[in-house]
Amino acid sequence: MRVSRVRSLLICAAVLSWPAIASAQAPLGYCELHAESRSTKSGVARSAVNPSDANTSAEHGFPLSNLDRSVPACTNFFQYAVGGWLKANPIPAAYSSWGIDSVMANENEDTLHKILERAALAKAAAGSPEQKIGDFYASCMDESAVESAGAKPLEADLKRIDAMRSLSDLQSEAARLQSEGVNVLFRVFANQDEKNSTQEIAIANQGGLGLPDRDYYTKTDAHSRELRAKYVEHVAKMFELLGDSPEDSAAEAKAVMAIETKLANASMTRVEQRDPNAVYHKMDLGGLQTLTPVISWAAYFREVNAPAVTAINVREPNFFKALNETLTSTPLSDWKIYFRWHLIHAAAPALSPKFVNENFDFFGKTLTGTKELQPRWKRCVQSTDRQLGFALGQEYVKEKFPPEAKAAALKMVHNILDALHDDIETLDWMSPETKKAALYKLSKVTIKVGYPDKWRTYAEFNVTRASYVENILHGDEYEFHRNLNKIGKPVDRTEWGMTPPEVNAYYNPSMNEIVFPAGILQPPYFDAKVDDAINYGGVGAAIGHEITHGFDDEGSQFDADGNLKNWWTAEDRKQFNARAECVAKQFDNFIAIADVHENGHLELGESIADLGGLIIAYRAFQKTPEAHSDNKIDGFTPEQRFFLSYAQSWEGETRPQEIRVRVSVDPHPLEIFRTNGPVSNVPAFAKAFGCHAGDPMARPSSEACRIW
Repeated sequence: MRVSRVRSLLICAAVLSWPAIASAQAPLGYCELHAESRSTKSGVARSAVNPSDANTSAEHGFPLSNLDRSVPACTNFFQYAVGGWLKANPIPAAYSSWGIDSVMANENEDTLHKILERAALAKAAAGSPEQKIGDFYASCMDESAVESAGAKPLEADLKRIDAMRSLSDLQSEAARLQSEGVNVLFRVFANQDEKNSTQEIAIANQGGLGLPDRDYYTKTDAHSRELRAKYVEHVAKMFELLGDSPEDSAAEAKAVMAIETKLANASMTRVEQRDPNAVYHKMDLGGLQTLTPVISWAAYFREVNAPAVTAINVREPNFFKALNETLTSTPLSDWKIYFRWHLIHAAAPALSPKFVNENFDFFGKTLTGTKELQPRWKRCVQSTDRQLGFALGQEYVKEKFPPEAKAAALKMVHNILDALHDDIETLDWMSPETKKAALYKLSKVTIKVGYPDKWRTYAEFNVTRASYVENILHGDEYEFHRNLNKIGKPVDRTEWGMTPPEVNAYYNPSMNEIVFPAGILQPPYFDAKVDDAINYGGVGAAIGHEITHGFDDEGSQFDADGNLKNWWTAEDRKQFNARAECVAKQFDNFIAIADVHENGHLELGESIADLGGLIIAYRAFQKTPEAHSDNKIDGFTPEQRFFLSYAQSWEGETRPQEIRVRVSVDPHPLEIFRTNGPVSNVPAFAKAFGCHAGDPMARPSSEACRIW
């Protein structure tokens, strides 16, 4: 049972198998603006400045209190621009990181909370969206019922696991658990065929881990060894909560670690998975059967009630080869332990407090440094959004995203697209042939703003007030089968991979689409009451970021229709790769914490998008009258306010433990580097703030990176 939303599997093609970081249903390979784990933070009050009244506080704009004038802008622009905000906004105890998107998410959660409280009290018609969101939220908030149930909701599952007598039984149980959102062995789902973007295809993907990533099992440094030891202790404690003796629980935890380590060693790294050609291995079921002869794939697909499967993309063939060996060499008794662990691991956040607290002690306190649980109402709001986000989103947009806001946002998106068009035409390193293909791809980008044109109904998702765990189970089964039923069918290009309240955005290369939920089109990212500099530096750069993903190291391998197909000349691709490597090397040199550097190749797509988004947004801003005026606001020129707004969009701080997690699993760099990295490559920034050669924020032309 997933407590995180069943969305797709990948964020920029990096598998996120840890439920607290990823969910399982956005499009494969989609690239979002923020890390998933940052999109549901609570917030604090925000101060602001009236753009028409210098040096006074108001409700809109860039607040002077953000600044830390003790640090020169040309030395560390991030600290200069948002150091005051960081000092005034320490990370709350219930969070592992805190930033402006956290503040916005908090405000959105307050809105959703009111909507859900009303829905829970209403006597809505059975089967209506209001009934479903109201009853789901009410079941989550009924803590006494959850406490009374304890682990009883898992008894039937545990009995079936204990009853396994053969590998055939194991396969059947794996299929059933996967349909309930339990991450055992591997993952199978439907997604676009990356070389035929009009069709849905079955996908087989590595999985089966309890820790965030395969590297947590393979690294040999002292910190990693200590973390693995604490994980084993946590697994043992969870078995004890199920009623096992301390001695048995300790032995069971070691068995879990042994199996997961084998699966981790067979798994591809996140950097390896960023190459879309390296994870495209289309074959028929016979080919997959050859990889894993111990699994009857025809039987498996019958057991999960999938449509006829004639072709499947096995993303990591070597993983499935190793899985076959592990299935045959590991005693069935150990597999029972492994299945029991993953069942309780997936269900823990929805069970009674003793399970919730133990789960939080490791995955919250130990792994990310979070000091306390969020209030129950927040967790229930987030859970409702994960399971019924489009039903809840319909009510959200009525209150937070009027038609005029959508029209204004669309206008800005088109302005940014026009700026990239102009940029491509003036590139001195790209040939006319490749420029023509790039401009054609740009012309075919689909724009989705605010909310879907067609709302999901959740008609087959039965929701009652009787049991929160059962609602989670029903939701996961509904989503699992809704997804699998796409296999072999034409792609529905109206679908969204994020719900409207999310403070995030994404680009999907297989759709060649950019998507901006209503949740991110709120102040301070987007505010009709502020000057153009603030909007273009904030949401403008975010729009540019997503558009640039279509032309980053991954997105550039997909054509205008979303097919994995080369549209570059050999020389132009060579030029692009050299420029991309410049970006990767810059980020490799950034120290995230102590002895840990950023991973420039894992973060390459996001870093290219940040740099390109900033440059494109600045180019679009230059077409506004404000950009050419001499008017200062709060003593800052329009160009300076543009860059200050850009920095404000990344203001945030992360706990040391969470930094280590993010460097391992997250393709997004830390906020300080998402600010200082791009601006240090942009001559317009140096000119705006009077930076000189030798200043850290003014790279010499020989070291500066530029692609778009």
